[in-house]
Amino acid sequence: MEFTAAARLEVRVTPADVGKRVSVRSAVPSGAPGAKFTDTVGVLTSWTDGVLLITRRTGESVRIPEASLVAGKEVPAEPARRRGPSAGFTELARVTARAWQPVESERLGDWELRAAGGFTRRANSVLPLGDPGMPLDEALDRVRGWYAERGLPARLQIATGAAGTQEELGAALAARGWLREVSAEVWTGALAPVADLTDDDARVRVGRAPDDSWTRRYQRSSEPGPQVRAVLTAGPSVLFATVPAPPPEPGAPAQAPAAIGRCVVDGRWAGFMAVEVDPAHRRRGLATAVMAALARRALDEGASAAWLQVESDNAPARELYAGMGFAVHHHYHHFRAV
Repeated sequence: MEFTAAARLEVRVTPADVGKRVSVRSAVPSGAPGAKFTDTVGVLTSWTDGVLLITRRTGESVRIPEASLVAGKEVPAEPARRRGPSAGFTELARVTARAWQPVESERLGDWELRAAGGFTRRANSVLPLGDPGMPLDEALDRVRGWYAERGLPARLQIATGAAGTQEELGAALAARGWLREVSAEVWTGALAPVADLTDDDARVRVGRAPDDSWTRRYQRSSEPGPQVRAVLTAGPSVLFATVPAPPPEPGAPAQAPAAIGRCVVDGRWAGFMAVEVDPAHRRRGLATAVMAALARRALDEGASAAWLQVESDNAPARELYAGMGFAVHHHYHHFRAV
């Protein structure tokens, strides 16, 4: 609980605290079932017309009538992390962006407009790491026009849940009618424990480029075009892992690999992506073997920390990565103009 029974309850937040991380206690409307009070922790993204808007770590926005406030205070901008490598949001945002590069990009102040023929939201959205150099509405008009010229929907990638993330920008987009789409999380962890999960596995082959069989297993594109290969092969130091499928019966067509994975080494960081296993070969430790093999190569290149991205509703992947020692660093969301 943010407020204990012995604590003196008073409201120590004001509209001047917009942009800060706060904890507030508010009264539940009379007649509602359950507790009489509820606690909300997050970034105070607005306080207008007697209503507070607080964005939680997950990106969820909560509206709280000012008249219902019982207590409130500013809290540290980022909770202390109990495990995993120390990392700021901006560092991780730049590292993850370099690992999934667009085919073309353009600067708008501190924003980067990215496009890759529509292949994945990450490569076809704005990365807003700072000030666009003009009023927000003018910047959003520029964004809409840039993506319209390419026949793509206008999207911004917004992060929440860590010091320096973009809760205020996300709230501003929502207020302008932009739609929040798929949410995901960036997880971090130490690299060496991943490499130690298995011994060298002869089934896993690691190379510098994806062959045709690798792309057949990759599920984000049924018929990979040039933009797909361009995104997959770009990055500071890119590695691809493959576990070939068992030999086919005589006369049968070649099968896609049993498992694949991709890793990008960038300084101290190793990022894991596209770890996929054929449903017929799951629960045989192939995802673990792929990540361990990639981690060993990344250690050889000098990396010591690891990151990955997982969608918030992917329970099996979350369980797997938690067991490897990864933990959530921050959340991110794509907002689309409508």
